[in-house]
Amino acid sequence: MKVVIFCGGQGIRLRDYAETIPKPMVPIGLRPVLWHVMRYYAHFGHRDFILCLGYRADAIKEYFLRYSEAVSNDFVLADGGRSIELLGSDIADWRITFADTGLHTTIAQRLKAVRPHLDGEGVFLANYGDVLTDAPINDFIERFRASDRTAAFLAVRPSYTFHVVRTGVGDTVTGLMNARDADIWINGGHFMFRQDIFDYIEDAEELVEQPFARLIERNLLAAYHYEGFWAPMDTLKEAQMLQALHETGAPPWARWLREPGAV
Repeated sequence: MKVVIFCGGQGIRLRDYAETIPKPMVPIGLRPVLWHVMRYYAHFGHRDFILCLGYRADAIKEYFLRYSEAVSNDFVLADGGRSIELLGSDIADWRITFADTGLHTTIAQRLKAVRPHLDGEGVFLANYGDVLTDAPINDFIERFRASDRTAAFLAVRPSYTFHVVRTGVGDTVTGLMNARDADIWINGGHFMFRQDIFDYIEDAEELVEQPFARLIERNLLAAYHYEGFWAPMDTLKEAQMLQALHETGAPPWARWLREPGAV
């Protein structure tokens, strides 16, 4: 199953990186966050990727053109360095389409731009290039296939802490609670689509606004609740948190490390 990944944004809230590399290329350990997103899908057997490029597309292309399996896999060096025998592989069975979808393009327009690469795909996946989870995605895909919905996404709890405020007359506060205790769910950015999603997208629209509103009117949009790990990389603080989790040796999104034989 093909996976469309939106990785064309500038990441203006990650100023420490944004002026030199696109946000999906911000590193977690030895690899960029984009690689971690792709490795997650590959673990479940989805290894045909379409990258929707925009800002600093050259950086993403160059990274994969110069990709070295030896960086994150054990290997044997022989013949004075002239021979390398890899003992593992990351991307040998991946197929990656690099598609320039514009510098200032909406997510919906990026999706429309890669439509020709999705011919024959009755159902396909899509994801932001900077959001990580450990969700059992194939379970949700089967649930989606069994439905008559046009689109679905993972609904997750906010990963950050803020307080929900309830007010009464004037400016009187009548209630205050942590968002995670307020039964708030947000779009987690892990999407499943059928081909007719393109019938609901018009020019210059944002995906989760007008197109999704049309789907809601027709009862064609589903949200699958997931209580497990989910985290975006929108800010420097979140990037540092993901790096700290990686340094534990068992980052929660890296199911391939604890389920090495799974597909």
